[in-house]
Amino acid sequence: MRIHLERIRREGRPFTWDESVDVAPETLGRDALVALGPLRWSGRITWAATGYYLTAHLAGEQTLACDRCLEPIVAPIAEDLELLVLVDEPRPLEGELELSGDELGVLHLDDEVLDTEPLLLEQLQLAVPMKPVCRPDCKGLCPQCGADRNRGGCDCREAEVDPRWAALAALKEKS
Repeated sequence: MRIHLERIRREGRPFTWDESVDVAPETLGRDALVALGPLRWSGRITWAATGYYLTAHLAGEQTLACDRCLEPIVAPIAEDLELLVLVDEPRPLEGELELSGDELGVLHLDDEVLDTEPLLLEQLQLAVPMKPVCRPDCKGLCPQCGADRNRGGCDCREAEVDPRWAALAALKEKS
Protein backbone atom coordinates (compact mmCIF):
# COMPACT_ATOMS: atom_id res chain seq x y z
CA MET A 1 0.00 0.00 0.00
CA ARG A 2 1.26 3.46 -0.87
CA ILE A 3 0.39 6.21 1.62
CA HIS A 4 0.65 9.89 0.70
CA LEU A 5 2.03 11.52 3.84
CA GLU A 6 1.46 15.15 2.84
CA ARG A 7 -2.29 14.49 3.02
CA ILE A 8 -1.99 13.36 6.66
CA ARG A 9 -0.09 16.51 7.55
CA ARG A 10 -2.43 18.78 5.59
CA GLU A 11 -5.66 17.31 7.00
CA GLY A 12 -4.29 16.92 10.53
CA ARG A 13 -5.93 13.51 10.92
CA PRO A 14 -4.16 10.21 11.42
CA PHE A 15 -4.30 7.59 8.69
CA THR A 16 -5.20 4.06 9.78
CA TRP A 17 -5.34 0.81 7.89
CA ASP A 18 -6.42 -2.73 8.65
CA GLU A 19 -6.08 -5.19 5.84
CA SER A 20 -5.76 -8.86 5.13
CA VAL A 21 -2.70 -9.61 3.00
CA ASP A 22 -1.44 -12.67 1.19
CA VAL A 23 2.28 -13.17 0.78
CA ALA A 24 3.79 -16.12 -1.07
CA PRO A 25 6.39 -17.90 1.11
CA GLU A 26 8.84 -17.89 -1.83
CA THR A 27 8.93 -14.09 -1.61
CA LEU A 28 10.96 -14.29 1.60
CA GLY A 29 13.52 -16.80 0.30
CA ARG A 30 13.59 -18.83 3.53
CA ASP A 31 13.85 -22.62 3.09
CA ALA A 32 12.25 -23.36 6.48
CA LEU A 33 9.09 -21.43 5.58
CA VAL A 34 6.52 -23.78 4.05
CA ALA A 35 3.35 -21.65 4.11
CA LEU A 36 1.95 -18.38 5.39
CA GLY A 37 -1.60 -18.34 6.68
CA PRO A 38 -3.88 -15.35 6.39
CA LEU A 39 -2.05 -12.28 7.64
CA ARG A 40 -3.55 -9.20 9.25
CA TRP A 41 -1.56 -5.96 8.71
CA SER A 42 -2.83 -2.92 10.57
CA GLY A 43 -1.35 0.40 11.52
CA ARG A 44 -1.65 4.09 12.13
CA ILE A 45 0.37 7.10 10.95
CA THR A 46 0.10 10.46 12.68
CA TRP A 47 1.77 13.77 12.01
CA ALA A 48 4.17 14.91 14.74
CA ALA A 49 6.19 18.10 14.85
CA THR A 50 9.38 16.31 13.80
CA GLY A 51 7.89 13.94 11.22
CA TYR A 52 5.38 11.13 11.03
CA TYR A 53 4.89 8.54 13.75
CA LEU A 54 4.03 5.06 12.47
CA THR A 55 2.78 2.16 14.58
CA ALA A 56 1.87 -1.14 12.97
CA HIS A 57 1.01 -4.69 13.93
CA LEU A 58 1.34 -7.89 11.90
CA ALA A 59 -0.56 -11.01 13.01
CA GLY A 60 -1.14 -14.41 11.49
CA GLU A 61 0.45 -17.82 11.36
CA GLN A 62 3.24 -19.53 9.52
CA THR A 63 4.04 -23.15 8.79
CA LEU A 64 7.70 -24.03 9.11
CA ALA A 65 9.72 -27.21 8.58
CA CYS A 66 11.58 -28.44 11.67
CA ASP A 67 15.30 -28.02 11.09
CA ARG A 68 16.03 -31.47 12.55
CA CYS A 69 13.18 -33.80 11.51
CA LEU A 70 11.40 -31.77 8.76
CA GLU A 71 8.00 -32.14 10.47
CA PRO A 72 5.67 -29.16 9.92
CA ILE A 73 5.36 -26.62 12.74
CA VAL A 74 2.53 -24.10 12.88
CA ALA A 75 3.71 -20.98 14.72
CA PRO A 76 1.95 -17.67 15.38
CA ILE A 77 3.18 -14.36 14.02
CA ALA A 78 2.78 -11.29 16.21
CA GLU A 79 5.14 -8.45 15.28
CA ASP A 80 4.87 -4.82 16.35
CA LEU A 81 6.57 -1.92 14.60
CA GLU A 82 7.15 1.67 15.71
CA LEU A 83 8.98 4.13 13.50
CA LEU A 84 9.57 7.82 13.15
CA VAL A 85 9.26 8.59 9.43
CA LEU A 86 11.25 11.59 8.22
CA VAL A 87 11.10 13.10 4.75
CA ASP A 88 14.56 14.34 3.74
CA GLU A 89 16.06 16.03 0.73
CA PRO A 90 17.53 13.39 -1.60
CA ARG A 91 21.29 13.32 -1.17
CA PRO A 92 23.97 11.24 -2.84
CA LEU A 93 25.42 8.49 -0.69
CA GLU A 94 29.15 8.57 -0.19
CA GLY A 95 30.53 5.31 1.10
CA GLU A 96 29.05 3.53 4.08
CA LEU A 97 26.84 5.11 6.70
CA GLU A 98 27.07 4.21 10.35
CA LEU A 99 23.82 4.29 12.33
CA SER A 100 23.70 5.17 15.99
CA GLY A 101 21.26 3.51 18.39
CA ASP A 102 18.92 6.51 18.14
CA GLU A 103 18.59 6.09 14.37
CA LEU A 104 17.42 2.47 14.39
CA GLY A 105 13.78 3.49 14.85
CA VAL A 106 13.87 6.12 12.10
CA LEU A 107 12.88 5.66 8.47
CA HIS A 108 14.17 8.28 6.00
CA LEU A 109 12.21 8.89 2.80
CA ASP A 110 13.11 10.98 -0.24
CA ASP A 111 9.51 12.02 -0.90
CA GLU A 112 6.21 12.04 0.97
CA VAL A 113 4.99 8.67 -0.29
CA LEU A 114 5.40 5.69 2.04
CA ASP A 115 5.22 2.17 0.61
CA THR A 116 4.28 -0.24 3.42
CA GLU A 117 5.14 -3.44 1.51
CA PRO A 118 8.88 -3.40 2.38
CA LEU A 119 7.97 -2.84 6.04
CA LEU A 120 5.57 -5.78 5.94
CA LEU A 121 8.16 -8.07 4.32
CA GLU A 122 10.78 -7.02 6.86
CA GLN A 123 8.45 -7.90 9.75
CA LEU A 124 7.75 -11.29 8.16
CA GLN A 125 11.49 -11.94 7.83
CA LEU A 126 11.93 -11.13 11.51
CA ALA A 127 9.13 -13.53 12.47
CA VAL A 128 10.79 -16.58 10.86
CA PRO A 129 13.12 -18.27 13.37
CA MET A 130 16.65 -18.95 12.23
CA LYS A 131 16.55 -22.66 13.18
CA PRO A 132 12.94 -23.74 13.85
CA VAL A 133 12.53 -26.96 15.84
CA CYS A 134 9.32 -28.82 16.59
CA ARG A 135 10.41 -29.29 20.21
CA PRO A 136 13.67 -28.69 22.09
CA ASP A 137 14.47 -32.41 22.44
CA CYS A 138 13.85 -33.28 18.77
CA LYS A 139 16.15 -36.16 17.80
CA GLY A 140 16.07 -35.45 14.08
CA LEU A 141 16.58 -37.84 11.20
CA CYS A 142 19.04 -40.72 11.00
CA PRO A 143 21.90 -39.62 8.72
CA GLN A 144 22.19 -43.17 7.30
CA CYS A 145 18.60 -44.18 6.42
CA GLY A 146 16.59 -40.99 7.01
CA ALA A 147 14.26 -42.50 9.63
CA ASP A 148 12.63 -40.08 12.07
CA ARG A 149 14.34 -40.79 15.40
CA ASN A 150 11.42 -39.20 17.29
CA ARG A 151 9.14 -42.05 16.16
CA GLY A 152 11.55 -44.78 17.14
CA GLY A 153 15.00 -46.07 16.43
CA CYS A 154 16.35 -47.52 13.26
CA ASP A 155 18.51 -50.56 12.53
CA CYS A 156 21.47 -48.53 11.32
CA ARG A 157 24.68 -48.94 13.22
CA GLU A 158 26.52 -45.87 14.35
CA ALA A 159 28.68 -44.33 11.70
CA GLU A 160 32.32 -45.09 12.04
CA VAL A 161 34.35 -42.32 13.60
CA ASP A 162 36.68 -40.54 11.24
CA PRO A 163 40.18 -41.58 12.34
CA ARG A 164 41.20 -37.93 12.53
CA TRP A 165 38.67 -37.47 15.37
CA ALA A 166 39.50 -40.71 17.21
CA ALA A 167 41.61 -38.92 19.85
CA LEU A 168 38.67 -36.66 20.74
CA ALA A 169 36.32 -39.66 20.89
CA ALA A 170 38.69 -41.31 23.33
CA LEU A 171 38.61 -38.21 25.56
CA LYS A 172 34.82 -38.26 25.50
CA GLU A 173 34.76 -41.90 26.60
CA LYS A 174 37.03 -41.12 29.60
CA SER A 175 34.71 -38.46 30.99
